[in-house]
Amino acid sequence: MMRTRPLKVALLGCGVVGSEVARIMTTHADDLAARIGAPVELAGVAVRRPSKVREGIDPALVTTDATALVKRGDIDVVVEVIGGIEPARTLITTAFEHGASVVSANKALLAQDGADLHAAAEANNKDLYYEAAVAGAIPLIRPLRESLAGDKVNRVLGIVNGTTNFILDKMDSTGAGYQEALDEAMALGYAEADPTADVEAFDAAAKAAILAGIAFHTRVRLDDVYREGMTEVTAADFASAKEMGCTIKLLAICERAADGRSVTARVHPAMIPLTHPLASVRGAYNAVFVESDASGQLMFYGPGAGGAPTASAVLGDLVAVCRNRLNGATGPGESAYAALPVSGMGDVFTRYHISLDVADKPGVLAQVATVFAEHGVSIDTVRQQGKDGEASLVVVTHRASDAALGGTVEALRQLDTVRGVASIMRVEGE
Repeated sequence: MMRTRPLKVALLGCGVVGSEVARIMTTHADDLAARIGAPVELAGVAVRRPSKVREGIDPALVTTDATALVKRGDIDVVVEVIGGIEPARTLITTAFEHGASVVSANKALLAQDGADLHAAAEANNKDLYYEAAVAGAIPLIRPLRESLAGDKVNRVLGIVNGTTNFILDKMDSTGAGYQEALDEAMALGYAEADPTADVEAFDAAAKAAILAGIAFHTRVRLDDVYREGMTEVTAADFASAKEMGCTIKLLAICERAADGRSVTARVHPAMIPLTHPLASVRGAYNAVFVESDASGQLMFYGPGAGGAPTASAVLGDLVAVCRNRLNGATGPGESAYAALPVSGMGDVFTRYHISLDVADKPGVLAQVATVFAEHGVSIDTVRQQGKDGEASLVVVTHRASDAALGGTVEALRQLDTVRGVASIMRVEGE
């Protein structure tokens, strides 16, 4: 039997995502009511510019006083899509205190203050859902938090930013340089006017923190994630990758240590073999590869951003939260019982591709090999090309710690025969 009194929803933000949430709530109202067991009603929309015309939204619902909206007391669910840290953090905690559950797409806030927000939700016996915070329309948080709750996740490896994947894909497929590919991404609307959050990997790092926390039942904050942007990736790096049968992706990697006693979370460009499923993820799409004990390898793929895809994830959470509301229950909260330490990047072991500019004369390769050996870094392959007294030396290592590789590179720079380190890139997915 369907309840006739509607569940009231307050929408904070009515930009690209918020307007799509409002549109879907209106156009799919009957289906949503049937799935929930009660109608849902848009009871208020908080915005910064009330004079802007918002098609399909009753102007009487629009307000600039977000605080008053979440304090009303008759609001069942607050949907937060304004982003940023403040005022979003205060509005969410205020919503909990005044009886509302919350659906959020705010990755930056969740990565920084997720533990406090979960605690506030639990203290007030309310839900905090955020499927849209990590990979747009791709169902990822709920499978990790619920479907794989009986399994042990060991690794999460993925492309979680569509802008950077579009840029790298263009560089790979056309031979374009970084700036040329970025300009195209901006022209097509894939990149913001200020693309720093994407290309310097702040966006991906926030998502990695959220994924690692859920996957490993451990609190992982944004500050725990090693972050390296992709602005230094060159066409020459792609040429080297192709010679190895690889391509380059900006990857978010969350791993449980081999002994199970710690975890790491990192975001950086990496070469991956063309045979790896992530190598075929093109354009602005996202994909996440999950490895667990019982399930083995799982891959989640789809559009990771955009108004409609992100709104789809928001509405999925809204349905779940409204169902819980009707049943007088709450869904899964924070699971941080494992409380594993988060190791730094120095403890991470991976393969490396190092390109050196060296003098083209006898004995150089022996000197370089000696430095690697002295620092305990084993060489897999070496490729050398020389012309007019100068040479390029490309070394691919076996797995080594980031700390050992760092010491190796510093020692190489002290050699008179090494003119410079052209590039260093990790090799993943093998």
